Amino acid sequence: MKLLGLVGGTGWISSAEYYRIINEEVNRRLGGLQSARCILYSFNYAVIHEMNRKHDADGQFSLVLDAATKLISIGAEGIVLCANTLHQFADRLERQISVPLIHVATATARQIKRQGLSTVGLLGTKYTMEMDFYKARLNEEDIQVLVPEPAEREFIHHTIIHELLKGVLREESKARFLQIMSRLQSEGAEGIVLGCTEIPLLIKQQDTTLPLFDTVVIHSLAAVDFALGKNQS
Repeated sequence: MKLLGLVGGTGWISSAEYYRIINEEVNRRLGGLQSARCILYSFNYAVIHEMNRKHDADGQFSLVLDAATKLISIGAEGIVLCANTLHQFADRLERQISVPLIHVATATARQIKRQGLSTVGLLGTKYTMEMDFYKARLNEEDIQVLVPEPAEREFIHHTIIHELLKGVLREESKARFLQIMSRLQSEGAEGIVLGCTEIPLLIKQQDTTLPLFDTVVIHSLAAVDFALGKNQS
C-alpha cells in the first residue's frame, strides 16, 4: 500500500471527511484491521483566507509546494490536495514534485463519463467557478460546464466562507443552492458537480433528482485506488 500525503486544512472539516472516507474504504476493500497509510499536513485556513483577500496566489502556491515537499520528504508516494480550489496550483505543483498528484477534476470527469453525461453544472468557490483550471480538465473529456450567474456565485462563495467552513448548515442556504441547481438544470445541466469539499456537508443526493458528484467522495476513492495500485482508467 502506497503512503498518501494529504494537504488539508482548507478547511479542516472536509479534511476530516477525506481522512474518514479513505480509511473506511481501505478497510472495506481489504477487511480485518486494515486502514490507510497516510500523512496529513493541515493549514491554518486563516492564513490562506488572508492571502486570498490580498490576491497573493504566489504566496499560496509557496505554502502548497512547501507542504507537498515536506510530505514527500518523509515518504509520501502520492499527493492529495484536499480541496477543489487548491487545484488552481495543480499543474504548477506537478512540475515541481517527484511523485504523482491525484487530481480531483480528473477523477470527477471519469465519474461523469461513467454516468454518460455531457453537460454539468459546477458549484464551488468563486475561484473554482470563474477560473479555468477546473473547467479545462472537464472540457478535455468533452464535458460542457455551466456555472451560476454572478450574483449566485457571490452567494455560494459567501456561504462557503462564512457558514460551511465553520460547520454552520442553514436550511435557507440549502434552499437557495437548490434553486440555483434547478436553474442550471433548465439551462441543460444533466448533473451537478459539488466542486467545493464543504458543499456536500449541506447538499445531499436525497435533496434533488439531479445526479450529484460529491468531490470529497470521488477524490477520496481515487486516492484509495492509487494507494492500492488499482488502474483508474
